Amino acid sequence: MRSPKRFRSAVVAALIGLLAAVTGPAGSAQAEPADTTVGDVTGFAHDGPVYRLTAGNAVARVSFVSGETFRIELAPDGTFTDPTGQDIVQPQGAPPATHWSDKGDRYELGTSKVTLRAYKSPLRFALHRADGTQLWAETTGLTWGQDKTTQTLARGAAEQYYGAGMQNGRGNTSHRGKTVEVGVDYNWDDGGHPNSVPFYLSSEGYGVYRNTYAPNTYAFNDPVTATAKEQRFDAYYFAGPSAKDVIGQYTKLTGKPFLPPVYGLEIGDADCYLHNANRGERHTLDALKVADGYVQNDMPNGWMLVNDGYGCGYEDLAETAKGLQDRKTQMGLWTEDGIGKLAEQVRAGQRVAKLDVAWVGDGYKFALDGCKDAYKGIEENSDARGFTWAPESWSGAQRCGVQWSGDQSGSWEYIRWQIPTYAGASMSGLAYTTGDVDGIFGGSPKTYARDLQWKMFLPVTMTMDGWAASDKQPFRYGEPYTSVNRDYLKLHESLLPYIYSYAHEATRTGVGLARPLALEYPDDPEAATDAAKYEFLSGEDFLVAPVYQDAVERDGIYLPKGTWIDYWSGRSYEGPVTVDDYSAPLDTLPLFVKAGATVPMWPGIRSYADRTAGSPLAWDIYPQGKSSFTLYEDDGVTRQHRGGKYATQRADVDAPRSGAGDVRVRIGASKGEFTGKQSTRPYHFSVHTGDAPSTVGLDGRGLPRRSSKGAYERAAQGWWYDQDDRGGVVHVKTPSLRTDRGFELELEDTSAVGGRTPGAAVSVSVPAGQELGAGAPGKVAVDVTAGGRDATGVQVSLNAPAGWQITPAQTVDRIPAGTTKRVEVAVTPAVDAKPGEATLTAAVRHRAAGVDRTSVQRFAVGVMPPPPAADAWASDLVWLRSTNGYGPAERDRSNGESGAADGHPLTLAGTTYEKGIGVHADSGIEVYLGGRCTSLTADVGIDDEINGYGEVAFSVEADGKVLWTSPKVTGASATVPVDVRLEGARHVRLKVTDTNGSKTGDHGDWAAARFSCT
Repeated sequence: MRSPKRFRSAVVAALIGLLAAVTGPAGSAQAEPADTTVGDVTGFAHDGPVYRLTAGNAVARVSFVSGETFRIELAPDGTFTDPTGQDIVQPQGAPPATHWSDKGDRYELGTSKVTLRAYKSPLRFALHRADGTQLWAETTGLTWGQDKTTQTLARGAAEQYYGAGMQNGRGNTSHRGKTVEVGVDYNWDDGGHPNSVPFYLSSEGYGVYRNTYAPNTYAFNDPVTATAKEQRFDAYYFAGPSAKDVIGQYTKLTGKPFLPPVYGLEIGDADCYLHNANRGERHTLDALKVADGYVQNDMPNGWMLVNDGYGCGYEDLAETAKGLQDRKTQMGLWTEDGIGKLAEQVRAGQRVAKLDVAWVGDGYKFALDGCKDAYKGIEENSDARGFTWAPESWSGAQRCGVQWSGDQSGSWEYIRWQIPTYAGASMSGLAYTTGDVDGIFGGSPKTYARDLQWKMFLPVTMTMDGWAASDKQPFRYGEPYTSVNRDYLKLHESLLPYIYSYAHEATRTGVGLARPLALEYPDDPEAATDAAKYEFLSGEDFLVAPVYQDAVERDGIYLPKGTWIDYWSGRSYEGPVTVDDYSAPLDTLPLFVKAGATVPMWPGIRSYADRTAGSPLAWDIYPQGKSSFTLYEDDGVTRQHRGGKYATQRADVDAPRSGAGDVRVRIGASKGEFTGKQSTRPYHFSVHTGDAPSTVGLDGRGLPRRSSKGAYERAAQGWWYDQDDRGGVVHVKTPSLRTDRGFELELEDTSAVGGRTPGAAVSVSVPAGQELGAGAPGKVAVDVTAGGRDATGVQVSLNAPAGWQITPAQTVDRIPAGTTKRVEVAVTPAVDAKPGEATLTAAVRHRAAGVDRTSVQRFAVGVMPPPPAADAWASDLVWLRSTNGYGPAERDRSNGESGAADGHPLTLAGTTYEKGIGVHADSGIEVYLGGRCTSLTADVGIDDEINGYGEVAFSVEADGKVLWTSPKVTGASATVPVDVRLEGARHVRLKVTDTNGSKTGDHGDWAAARFSCT
């Protein structure tokens, strides 16, 4: 049974479909008139920057907005209309100077930057730059039908297309060859398009915005057809030297993204705290207990929606808001009942407004008005910035809110398709897009951790409770998940200066933090393809490649041109290159930093409000050549920045392009003032050099080198080179310095990132699939590959969980350059080690190119439960992996809802089974047999409770090989007996796969599943 939100979405979609079905036959009974294409030009006139071209009854109007932005309208009957009015397009100031000429076969209308050709017979348009370069050309004239208008453009041989707003599962790679829908369909899953935007851009250097509230369809075939469901044509065109410039012009026209408050960039938490149908009797003030959980677990939490549930009201609002603020958290409300009470709610402490389909209603204008009105309501009744969230919006909503992709169920598939969604949305000027962590239904501790990891490199995100089997706060799952979630939440918190600076940049450029590779690397042919689909850039400096499968390795990570540094190990990669077999245990998000990055950070805080007048500002620097970063700061909460109350501070780094040399870091004076600005502050630096400097100076004065890491941490100032930290990092502390003055840090006789001898350090890898038994002695293999120089005195050690015993391996005297040596380390896991993945870290200390070095690598080993010693039911064994299409897989029950053990008795063909496994396609259950079992027997089929629906296939895999597959099974099929030989099998996986593309009713039962073992 789906939640009211999911049910409502389904009902809306069904009603839309029903309406189409009812109206379709009536329309088809009488042939629709043929489409009409605009004819020859019969008249021409102009008034300043506005030009009119008459073609029979139709009239086209061209209006220039700026040197590179103009508008084309076509009124088939000669009467112009504009349903959007002043809703979307913002005042643009004085138009540019224009010129025109009659070339015989065409008119040429233009500015100093672009020329629009209007061919006369028939009327067709083509856009050229001032140098004559063609950007686009119509293959036929504008065409209209009873309820549509279409523009048809020639497609370039290598032309790529992006945009159309939030397109779930797509958008960060090219739309070329695809058809993209723009319009509200309430489909919030893969393939849906919530928060659509009628704007697209081309790699040829132009963009198009259809100024309409009508749905659009863009078919990026050859030719390209762009259709809006209305009998009028109204489009703005933008010409620019880059995609960023085109996005900037589009957002200048429709509004630049807003600047959120800093707490809005922290994670949010949503639930219903008054009479929650899924959680029992509660009260609004119970939200404070949850906020306490974040504090007690040292986890950031910027804001909480306290009434997020259908029919959920609130009480004690002012007291709740005050209690949350005491815990450094702001209060938000879901506007299910509209915004009529928003003023009094804001005065009571509301600072976040979540909009939803429950009250936004039909039509894009209503949704856009809701966003603007809620944003305005917060600002008119407090000194705070407007901050709203919406799952269905339109062009212009970037001015007032965050767009999120709607209600989904947590799973590996959910992670997979969300990755391209948000970076793709940035190509339409949507700077703040996201999805709930691990969805609001289903999910698991592991998918939650994996989803949270990569969403910490989006500017905004939220976790929602109350709809899944248990609450979804990041501290609910126990270890190791709580620690992993904490680490990534705090990493996001420490990166807030970087993220906030990009948020400010978006107010000027329209470009958000999450970016597809094609935006920064437009000339890279791989960036537009699926090679880059499941990764994105966070700003210019971080490349994020999330893990979207139940795996401890990640393949297919594409790194574009440049030097890229593994954030965790410090290993360097030279792009373009595709990285396979990247070791990614649960605590490791594949994350790379671009050489030259200079990243501002706030170290060691839980909340932005933890910052004091004496808090340090940290700079994480990967020196290579000349690079810079401009930090933006303001009070983070009020609107005073709009009146100029903010400050900027630029960091410039001058380093060798590669190899040995000095590194100089120039921190400029902080320019500007705002309430709470630090007049002085200490600075911390982590400079990734790979080799120790001879000296470190501050404005020509030497800083003391500390004798150990502990001595450095205790000191107020000084430096320490840590060879064990990510390939070698120079850590520097300064005393408190005036912010209105610049200073220079000099690192003498060191190097660019990668060291004085690039590639000299060893690289470390670990064979996949290594297994150990709890409490049983075993060995872990580590492969050490020497770099460009011989590695000598190689010592391999492991850092393992508490209670594990490690026997150091013998030292390897020499590993010749370019060769690999496998080293085995004796390991005994703790007796009480939990079955499943365990994360270890291999540290390889060695000497290469005359320098002592350390290379590290995180990796996972499998801790296996004892294999069965006698016959065993599959439902009684430890499940090493369990994936399921809906909710959790059930032991001895049919597949239920989102909770554990909420299914029904297993029934197949009228027979009830006491033992077995109930799943929902697609699913996979993996057990460990250790070679001790000879066969599996079971009865399989779709549970009787489905009443004949569903269509699946069952299969049994052993050690990666398929041993048996059932025929297609439907809800009306007879029970299928299973008897599979398993001699020698160590790992067995029971799979149920959908076979008809529909997951409806795919409730598969492994009834009486039993292993025969000795």
